[in-house]
Amino acid sequence: MVKREAPRGSSGFGRRAPPPEMAPGLAVRLAAAAILAEVAGNGLSLDERFAPGAGPEALSGLDARDRALVRSIVLAALRHLGVLRLALAATLDDGLPKKGQGIEWTLLIGAAQILFMDVPDHAAVDLAVRAVRHQARTAPFAGLVNAVLRNIARRRTEFEQQADPFADAPHWLATRWRKAYGDEIAAQIALAHRNEPTLDLTLKPGADPALIPEGVMLPTGSLRVVSQAPVEELPGYAQGQWWVQDAAAAIPARLLDAKPGERIADLCAAPGGKTAQLVAAGAEVTALDRSAERLKRLTLNLERLQLTAEIRVGDVLAYEAAPFDAILLDAPCSATGTIRRHPDVAWTKKSGDIASLAAVQSKMLDRAAAMLASGGRLVYCTCSLEPEEGEQQIAALLRRNPDLVRVPIRADEIGGLSECINPEGELRTLPCHLPNETPRLAGLDGFFAARLAKR
Repeated sequence: MVKREAPRGSSGFGRRAPPPEMAPGLAVRLAAAAILAEVAGNGLSLDERFAPGAGPEALSGLDARDRALVRSIVLAALRHLGVLRLALAATLDDGLPKKGQGIEWTLLIGAAQILFMDVPDHAAVDLAVRAVRHQARTAPFAGLVNAVLRNIARRRTEFEQQADPFADAPHWLATRWRKAYGDEIAAQIALAHRNEPTLDLTLKPGADPALIPEGVMLPTGSLRVVSQAPVEELPGYAQGQWWVQDAAAAIPARLLDAKPGERIADLCAAPGGKTAQLVAAGAEVTALDRSAERLKRLTLNLERLQLTAEIRVGDVLAYEAAPFDAILLDAPCSATGTIRRHPDVAWTKKSGDIASLAAVQSKMLDRAAAMLASGGRLVYCTCSLEPEEGEQQIAALLRRNPDLVRVPIRADEIGGLSECINPEGELRTLPCHLPNETPRLAGLDGFFAARLAKR
């Protein structure tokens, strides 16, 4: 254990450190600590922190490579936040000093580099010490930071092999998953979230899967890639041969079975993966989203893919149009099925969010049903693990609307993955589905989808 009164002013390497402004890598660590504080401390979205014009001022002076490193460090810290906090608690006698609360974020990113990233221990410790020295209010705790991180490095095995599968899951989420899926499956879900996410691609019709040698075709039809190269550098990107889309997220649009010439509405369409699938199938697609900014990204994606859709900015609940032959509603949700890909979700969402989001989803489903032509098809989906945003929504919708009936999903429509179909014939994928000995080839986002038809 480390006492709060650890010696001050020494980096622990036998010499005085140069001025912090001159230390390579320091700006990256300062930015990482600032963003982690905003996300884990204040509940802000990680993606929003990296949006143009957002995030801490320190981020604006970094080039693309350094920004990518900042994001990698923050992602590692968020993915293992529970274990990292246990490590700090185990190496501090009395917790964090009251006047040094700001050092928590520097300690967390330092510990994340030591335990879960390919960063030399001495570099992680040295830069953390320099980071706390960078500000007058945290400078007195440099010795404490040095001692804590060196202690964590010595006890690496103890912290890396954390036995509790729910150590990195907030208690309220772990409780929910146990209730919905049972202890064993809930534990598998939580453990899957500790792995880095997969990179899945949806191929444009006619594209050759062999264009990316590292790719592995999944039974669902997606191409899983193990390359660590930037997406823009992968073969076929510039030519619009594919787009990034998790294998589970690619299923709902396929369930709609779009036909050439059909009028289809993609509600809450951005960033556009599902829109691209429907357009590529030959449908006349109206892509609706209330966010003009997110629709800009959708537009750019379609331009790269050389696909065309009618793009509309608007609220689903107020949108008026002639009845559609088919509708895809990917409703806003808690996104707890994407925690492996977006670990900030675990720490920015609250239990009360589920009920408020479910209320919005219910209204959107009613509106989508009203916009559907007689005999039309509706696919509803969410990237949530919570039954209130999936199974319970559809059960309630069918009670409210006798004109709708379920059209059960068949295993052969999703690559034979019968374990992903619930007794009602609805899709329910979990992060622990599609196992593989290689973590980068395993798993799916947690998704729910139901297919309905209007009498």
